[in-house]
Amino acid sequence: MSYPLMADLLARGESPDILFWVGCAGSFDERAQRITRAFADILNAAEVKYAVLGTEESCTGDPARRAGDEFTFQMQALMNIQVLDGYEVKKIVTACPHCFNTLKNEYPELGGNYEVIHHTTLLQQLINEGRIKVKGGGTFKGKRITFHDSCYLGRANGIYEAPREVLQQLDADLHEMKRSRKNGLCCGAGGAQMFKEAENGKKEVNIERADDMLEVKPDVVAVACPFCMTMLRDGVKHYEKENEIQVLDVSELVAEILKTQS
Repeated sequence: MSYPLMADLLARGESPDILFWVGCAGSFDERAQRITRAFADILNAAEVKYAVLGTEESCTGDPARRAGDEFTFQMQALMNIQVLDGYEVKKIVTACPHCFNTLKNEYPELGGNYEVIHHTTLLQQLINEGRIKVKGGGTFKGKRITFHDSCYLGRANGIYEAPREVLQQLDADLHEMKRSRKNGLCCGAGGAQMFKEAENGKKEVNIERADDMLEVKPDVVAVACPFCMTMLRDGVKHYEKENEIQVLDVSELVAEILKTQS
């Protein structure tokens, strides 16, 4: 699958309505690449004019800042801002809450000012505008689904309703975990924890979160973050439930339904 590149559009004298910021996980992690493809399929189905930076995109610097390396964060951020401003980017969508939070809330202090939205918010908008239709739920109709709140999407940015409204459009049986929304439990990957060894303790955070998931007895655990995807899949595997419980990004559920309609 090929993606429209900003450089190619510029060469033709065109500009996209929105830049799709893929992120490191969406670019290099094999599982997260499926999320990238699913979201791109949705953008194509909705006839959204978008583009990606390709090799010109670098890490936002989020892991460096969370790990305390402010110098590296600023170097990466300034490099990205230079590229974004060079293309006169105004609007950005990303499927990673870490990228979303950094681009939206931390780049402005370095001069990078853009309209940044999370992919679940855009999905909600596209459904509300009738540009994609998921009513009926397809293979997910009546399935027992629970949604895990990403820390950087929920508590950090107050986005709770958009992903849930998308899931409700699937005619699925949506159930909340006991710790959700403002009281949601971190998957264990935030704050650069994804990239370091676990500290001493009695239990891994993602196993604790898996306990919450299993209480709900879901068919599907919906997520909206590639880091949450990794941690929760590992939690499901810990209990050997991977044949019973699917962990899917919200965009993957929507893309699957769109496939059944084509």
